[in-house]
Amino acid sequence: MAKKKTDSELPNWAVPIWEEMGSPSLSEIASVHNGDLLERRHGLRKDDLVEILLDARAFKDDENTIIRGRLLSSGKTSIEILTDEGTTVYVARDVIVKITLIAHTRPAYIDDKELLAFERADMKRRSSLHEKVEKEVKGRQDDSHLWG
Repeated sequence: MAKKKTDSELPNWAVPIWEEMGSPSLSEIASVHNGDLLERRHGLRKDDLVEILLDARAFKDDENTIIRGRLLSSGKTSIEILTDEGTTVYVARDVIVKITLIAHTRPAYIDDKELLAFERADMKRRSSLHEKVEKEVKGRQDDSHLWG
């Protein structure tokens, strides 16, 4: 597999995805497996470049059983991938045989200030939306002045 020189080695299929993401520095956010427990950072992260090997028994003989791309989300039963071909696919965890991490493109969750800020803003937005819905539902009930 030919590789292109970046600040880290990437397979050819991953380079265009990495460039679309603004060519983030990969060496600064690499996994840390050894050393002080508080300093270790490993595991799959949002936006990681991954290669997924699927169970061939779940596909026809001529279908490709390898998916390459960027990890968009990970749930209990499936994961969402933006493939190197530009399509979004949802893969059931039941058919995944192996996930190979090609490169992290974001810091670890605990160090990812942008992701933490997004989650805070998203929680506020959801809370505001829930309050709005509650007010609309209560506004339709004309008995809110009654004591019981």
